[in-house]
Amino acid sequence: MLIDITLKITPKMVKDAQGNEKKALVGHLGTHFDVMNKEFPLEYTRRKGIIFDVSNITERDIEITDIDLSKVEKDMFVAFYTGFIEKEGYGIKPYFSEHPQLSKDLIDALLEKKISMIGIDFAGVRRGKEHTPKDQYCADRGTFIIENLCNLKNLAQQTEYFTANTYPMNYADMTGLPCRVVAEV
Repeated sequence: MLIDITLKITPKMVKDAQGNEKKALVGHLGTHFDVMNKEFPLEYTRRKGIIFDVSNITERDIEITDIDLSKVEKDMFVAFYTGFIEKEGYGIKPYFSEHPQLSKDLIDALLEKKISMIGIDFAGVRRGKEHTPKDQYCADRGTFIIENLCNLKNLAQQTEYFTANTYPMNYADMTGLPCRVVAEV
């Protein structure tokens, strides 16, 4: 079974996003990954994935103790279902400024596992001024962050493990690349 976990963009979403987030242009609109100054390796297009349901975590960062880190393997696509994109709706101001975030310790632990991608259903692994530097920090270690995923609740209800098929646009010299992500269960 295939589950599209890519956000479907409408003209209203484009208008809302561009009015509330200065980077919500072609490369950073909807589901995309932050490549920073790196090239997306083609072998990353198909990865073993795992999804963690952390939808019960509110009012604090998502921590290492909120997931079973022993299930994370090298080269994985690690997805976090928070439900935020469904609750807030993509493109409005709080979506970009009040979203959940992964703790710095959790990000470091995932990087130590040498995963390929972190997939999230919100606007960034960190908020505000920490967003771009943390994206670069991850990219420098070979891990790309895919933002604004959707349908993760459906995926989490189906399985814990899946195959992530990720296909970015073939743009050059951009910090963000729109992509299509399809989970294979």
